[in-house]
Amino acid sequence: MGAIQLIRGTRDILPEEAYYWQQVEAVARQILNRAVYQEIRPPIFEQTALFERGIGEATDVVSKEMYTFRDLGDRSITLRPEGTAGVVRAFIEHNLHTQGVKRLWYGGSMFRYERPQAGRQRQFHQIGVELIGSADPRADVEVIAIATDILQTLGLKSLRLDLNSVGNPEERQRYREALVSYLTPYAQELDQDSQERLHRNPIRILDSKDKRTQEITQNAPTILDHLGSESQAHFEKVQQRLTDLGIDYQINPYLVRGLDYYTHTAFEIQSDDLGAQATVCGGGRYDGLVAQLGGPDTPAVGWAIGMERLILLLQKLQAAPTPSPDFYVVSRGDRAEAQALLLAQKLRQSEMKVELDLSGSAFTKQFKRADRSGAVACLVLGDAEAENHTVQLKWMASQQQRTIPQAELLSMTEELRDQIDLLVGPS
Repeated sequence: MGAIQLIRGTRDILPEEAYYWQQVEAVARQILNRAVYQEIRPPIFEQTALFERGIGEATDVVSKEMYTFRDLGDRSITLRPEGTAGVVRAFIEHNLHTQGVKRLWYGGSMFRYERPQAGRQRQFHQIGVELIGSADPRADVEVIAIATDILQTLGLKSLRLDLNSVGNPEERQRYREALVSYLTPYAQELDQDSQERLHRNPIRILDSKDKRTQEITQNAPTILDHLGSESQAHFEKVQQRLTDLGIDYQINPYLVRGLDYYTHTAFEIQSDDLGAQATVCGGGRYDGLVAQLGGPDTPAVGWAIGMERLILLLQKLQAAPTPSPDFYVVSRGDRAEAQALLLAQKLRQSEMKVELDLSGSAFTKQFKRADRSGAVACLVLGDAEAENHTVQLKWMASQQQRTIPQAELLSMTEELRDQIDLLVGPS
């Protein structure tokens, strides 16, 4: 019987890559905490109707890409394809609108049945924010600034902020009609997906990667030509506040987001280092979604960072550090091995990084593993040390070695930490 392999569109995050994930999560958590965003953790699956109503049945996500099944209660259940709908459902269900403006963030797995490629999987991961309860253009700029802070703190430099406004639903409908009128004469020249979208979801044609379709849409009307005075004023204030913060941007009048709930501001942060899959963060305003899902009329804005694409960028920028212990513990003999386990655990509780050799093999083999581990020091216990409750402390770089009572070693952890920091720097 052959070995079971992972499912196409999923991947294992191995230890050498997990470092980058931990780095992103730590930086994001720190910056979001400073901006007083609170973490929320909605479930990974929801009623299918949530995404049909929230995202839009005409979108590719709902019509083609969702993982939907019937559970044992004969309910239609969907693994979440994005994070916003679940957060908004929780916002409504738990009456969070009574608490004023809510700043929320989330992280975790999402699921879409897409063609797997670099930076795009069928199980993928996002970190996202939702600022719910403010229609002020400053809210749009706040979330963009936070995303920029996270990406720049991680060391990303080749970034570009694309900005657009998709207006309100009425303006968007007028634009849709103008776009259909423009594209209809070219219908047979559009790629197959765009032909299907022409009357179902024509704005998504602007996202086509087909070369001929892109040539056709270059001269298409833009949403900016169909904005009313209020939408235009909102968009101009967003631009001005970005300028005030020194955040560079470029207007992309053909930028559309793939979900129907967006209104007014839409944006993407892209990297020139990712090729075709350039977007690492995307978001915008969705003022009608809360009401659409049964809550009070509530404005909101947010974004999501795609972790897989971001990790690809970080791997290009920096090498993952090779983890190495402060101490490698070598022991042989029943009493020595028992004492070694106790010693290792007490040192770990004192915030030391300790690797305990569990092989029981000859000392020479254990010493070789200690060398390969990159440990700063080696602790050695044999029969004599076990009898006398001592331990041999050997500094690997200098090969200096001395015998110390075990109790004394445990009482000098601060001194040992200072010595390790002096040799290799703070951990």
